[in-house]
Amino acid sequence: MLITDLAPQSFIPSDQAHLLNTKFPESDLPFYRKLGRTDLTVSCLGLGGGGGISSEDTLYAFDQGINYFFYSSDLHHYIYSSMAEALRQMCKRGSSVREKVVLATVTYIKNPEAALSALFDQLIELGIDYIDVFFWGWIGTNDCKALEDCLQLSPDLRGPNSLYQRIIERMFGTSERLKKMGIVRYIGASFHDMNLAQQWSNSPLLDVVMVRHNVAHRSAQEQVFNRLDAQDPLRPGIVTFKSAGSKMGALWDAPASLPKGCWQPSVPDLYRYSLSQNCVDVCLAGLRRREEIDAAIAGMQQGKLTKTELDYLNLYGDLHRNRIQTCDIAPEQLLYRT
Repeated sequence: MLITDLAPQSFIPSDQAHLLNTKFPESDLPFYRKLGRTDLTVSCLGLGGGGGISSEDTLYAFDQGINYFFYSSDLHHYIYSSMAEALRQMCKRGSSVREKVVLATVTYIKNPEAALSALFDQLIELGIDYIDVFFWGWIGTNDCKALEDCLQLSPDLRGPNSLYQRIIERMFGTSERLKKMGIVRYIGASFHDMNLAQQWSNSPLLDVVMVRHNVAHRSAQEQVFNRLDAQDPLRPGIVTFKSAGSKMGALWDAPASLPKGCWQPSVPDLYRYSLSQNCVDVCLAGLRRREEIDAAIAGMQQGKLTKTELDYLNLYGDLHRNRIQTCDIAPEQLLYRT
């Protein structure tokens, strides 16, 4: 089964994303958009549970317009569990808002034989009928063969009438939504190796590509984003993560060598940096409380960053990673803001 064999099933058709955007001021950074070649309409900000956000504030995020939620059931389960009750309320059997939510889950057990157990655990824990995007997580340099084996399951996992759906129906029971959607609508992979991300970005077995991207780690731009055509209806969906952080520290903290008075980007500015790149659909944010949700949404309403701002943030990221020295930067390349 190829992606083109899957019948559109969205409650909100992806070609009507512009209607949802009437809730937000007109901008060159639309709050809602189609997730690549899928039929999912997603908010440009996605909410993950890595910041330990509460269920109350997860529901608040949904009320404010965020509809893409990312849940980890194994590697980070303790941290993510604080948002689980909200996901149950929004996505459980009988929920009146289920088709308005895009639920993405992940397993970090890169083993085809473990797929059924991971799915069953997620369906039981959250009381749900189906998952919109099921990710194979943390694909690193040594995982090429493991990913290939896992992705070969795509035709058996995704869409209605799949092999795994029939198995889950016997274990979990049936419902109209399960029959209509299948247990998994689309398959994704979260990459820590950009060469593998580039290699698999054109595969019919993979619908959504998730990659680390921020001002200090920009390899995804050249190896993934810029190799895609934004107008291609068959391109994969693109989700970024760690847009505000890196191994070198929090990117909203100014590098020590940044001249006094230079622009120090806020966390929402760092999200806008990823969303200003070619073909990026969703920036996954580890928001912790509703004040951060409000700030992030307000930031998106400022629109995409300008080329001058992007160029400056590239230098800002290079200073964070000690790739350059301040003396190597021409004064006109620096941006000063009060």
